[in-house]
Amino acid sequence: MNAALLTSACSKGFVDGKIHVDVKDYYGKKLKSSADLQTNACMSPAKPVPAFIRQALKKVHPNVSDRYYGCGLVVPEVLEGCRILDLGSGSGRDCYMLSQLVGEKGHVTGLDMTEDQLKVARTYVDYHMKEFGYKEPNVSFVQGYIEALTDAGLEKNSFDIIISNCVVNLSPDKRRVLAEAYAVLKDGGELYFSDIYSSARLTEEVKNHKVLWGECLGGALWWEDLLQLAEEMGFSPPRLVTASVVTVDNKELQDILGDFKFISVTYRLFKVSKGNTKPCQVIYNGTITGAEKSFQFDCQHTFKAGEVVEVDGEVATILTQSRFREDFTFQPPGGSCEPCAVKPKGRHELARKPALASRQCRTRSGNEQVPMHKSRRPSAEMKADSDWL
Repeated sequence: MNAALLTSACSKGFVDGKIHVDVKDYYGKKLKSSADLQTNACMSPAKPVPAFIRQALKKVHPNVSDRYYGCGLVVPEVLEGCRILDLGSGSGRDCYMLSQLVGEKGHVTGLDMTEDQLKVARTYVDYHMKEFGYKEPNVSFVQGYIEALTDAGLEKNSFDIIISNCVVNLSPDKRRVLAEAYAVLKDGGELYFSDIYSSARLTEEVKNHKVLWGECLGGALWWEDLLQLAEEMGFSPPRLVTASVVTVDNKELQDILGDFKFISVTYRLFKVSKGNTKPCQVIYNGTITGAEKSFQFDCQHTFKAGEVVEVDGEVATILTQSRFREDFTFQPPGGSCEPCAVKPKGRHELARKPALASRQCRTRSGNEQVPMHKSRRPSAEMKADSDWL
């Protein structure tokens, strides 16, 4: 993004604040490789990486991969031909991996505010297109802010999928991030993102610590607040995919954090129409690449090919209105889940299912099975509860 466009973006109401300056300095100048990170917040994926994704990652230039600072796994399914936006794309590792999965007819846009990171990403466009055997680039990089996507020139209703890898927590205005993401997604589109969440709302001391913010801890959202923000912005209730414990392993920073605990979580949010849908019987067709035998939609739902499964109205709405529609057969034959006159659920009931899912979710951290949290008690009690993780 040139200086004129940056000025234009600011004039439309977005201001590059102190936190943005600090984050750009941290990721652009202080971090030269993943070895420079001071905590373990940026960690390995919470579930095994499929072979075809590992193969795609092997084709990414080492200079790009070495400056990767993400957390979790941000590779949703059914990507061929899709238009994808990567929020906080950094050096472009995920963009180049996704470039192979969307194919030449798809497109990946990486957005980042840090010039040094974008310089690395743009340097290797031609290298990767040649490596992938593409005649024309299907990847582009834009300088801008995740709170101001339309100001950066991204069109509304233009992306099938938005991914984000340990970046939303770096923003001081997460409400605006979700609002902008909702605006540029197509109807039926998905926000699929990994981020760091805290066991309670953080203190001002933690939030104002530059290193903790840069390490994705100081800006961590309390998981309960995400449920409310998602609904307010228009998204479907968050579907929890994976969760794993974040360890700090830095005594000085741990002393500042005190009793706060953190988790790395992958959620999926969909832009689907409101209103309730009847429960449906669905059959997974086994047509998703890498998930031919079974497809894990979220922590609660793993669909085996050819097996009849009844899903609730929330899941039925997502499956019938999103890109997954062609991968399922809906019963009765020839039909889909039709809207019905059911009294709308309140906010707490809508939020209840992701909370229940996260209680049931178990992910591996070494040899230990880890529950995300045990209850919906007030934050003060939760912060003091050593069993939260």
